[in-house]
Amino acid sequence: MIYTMQKPDSLIFDMDGTLWDAVDTYAQSWNNVFQDMGIDIVVERDNLARMVGWEGKKVIKELMPDFDDEKRQQIYATVNAGRHSLIATMGGTLYDGVREGLHQLATKYDLFILSNCAKGIIRSFIDWAGIDEHIKDEFAYGVNYMPKNHNIKLLAEKHGLKNPVYIGDTLGDGEQSRIAGIPFVFVSYGFGETDDYDMKFDNFRDLTEYFMGLE
Repeated sequence: MIYTMQKPDSLIFDMDGTLWDAVDTYAQSWNNVFQDMGIDIVVERDNLARMVGWEGKKVIKELMPDFDDEKRQQIYATVNAGRHSLIATMGGTLYDGVREGLHQLATKYDLFILSNCAKGIIRSFIDWAGIDEHIKDEFAYGVNYMPKNHNIKLLAEKHGLKNPVYIGDTLGDGEQSRIAGIPFVFVSYGFGETDDYDMKFDNFRDLTEYFMGLE
């Protein structure tokens, strides 16, 4: 950490790379559809992991460069339709200390999840992780196809947030936080790297301890 932070009124979390790792599940959802459609593409974990945090339009262009946008969107919709049930059965890996940490943090802050994922995926994650009672609201890129800075502002306006912070794991998360005009907390255990942050934590337990200690 490099700054002493003013106590926020709310914590807005990124999902993938911040709360859990579901890359294997996401890759399986792609490969199931490609196989069913007879498309000769195999999505490997390492390749998909480097795209975590990207907006959907960028992901599908990268994965399907030889298809036109209409076909990409059609396949992506099919992938996401199957992803909900796959999350329920395969789940992912919740990072160490997340479930307990959210339980504690919710006693002191309003907690939100905001991610560049398809509509409904955050809800599937919340249900799988059993954290519904701790999360006040969530917002996904797939709801309006707008960048995170825009959706951070929508959440803040909807809930009257005066001093939120965004917690994520990528350079893009930091950039979007800056545009939104709020502090960025970087978690180094996720998928990305950046030196542009207001605070950094190497694990979720330390993050929880810090924010629980603010007065």
